Amino acid sequence: MTAPALSCRDVTVRFGDFTALSGVSLDVAAGATIALIGPNGAGKTTLINALSGRVALAAGTIALDGRDITGLPAHARARAGLGRSFQIINIFPDMTVEQNLRIGAQAHRFRLQPFWRPAAAWPELAAQARAMAEMVGLADMLDQPVGRLSHGRQRALELGLTLMAEPRVLLLDEPLAGVGRQELAATVALIDRVRRGRTVLLIEHNMDVVMALSDEIVVMMAGQVLMRGDPASVRADPTVRRAYLGDGEAA
Repeated sequence: MTAPALSCRDVTVRFGDFTALSGVSLDVAAGATIALIGPNGAGKTTLINALSGRVALAAGTIALDGRDITGLPAHARARAGLGRSFQIINIFPDMTVEQNLRIGAQAHRFRLQPFWRPAAAWPELAAQARAMAEMVGLADMLDQPVGRLSHGRQRALELGLTLMAEPRVLLLDEPLAGVGRQELAATVALIDRVRRGRTVLLIEHNMDVVMALSDEIVVMMAGQVLMRGDPASVRADPTVRRAYLGDGEAA
């Protein structure tokens, strides 16, 4: 039997006396796109932080392609093939699009870049940066300072930076946060494009996007998994409608 691309068993996370996650178990099959939904405070981002190594577990285990990564720090999980984006954009606003992407290429190629050689001595890094800019729709903005880009294009750049590490599994935490209506369709199309051939765990509050992109949906409530199913069954479930989508005619 093929191991899930990403899995966790009985994951519990505590912050002092507060239990943010309580015994969460989840399998994500290779190539699947799974959405995490639930009200604010349900534990969605905490779960992604736990999977990516950014918060410590009080209990439980995490595996990537069947390999136990519970004890690995975040950077080692990234090198093992686990990439993630954040609700708040992480980019270098005073640098250009190409410079940002080249830094991503350098970080993936070198554990410690040879400081005695300038970045220009590695032309393949610039080529990788330009190729990624093409993939995320920023090829005509290579020389633009990132701080001048629209929010949607900054989101595209951050996704490109995440992809520079060639992750097999992507954890996307609200990739549409702050994206204006006029850029929404292009950003959704980009997410749809890059998820193909990869395993994706997605947090998103735009339910139309969740229903369109997801193979399955996991509903969280109070640090636990409330239910899991395909989009149609989740939309129709009365418990989910009451807990998250709204019940009765309001849904």
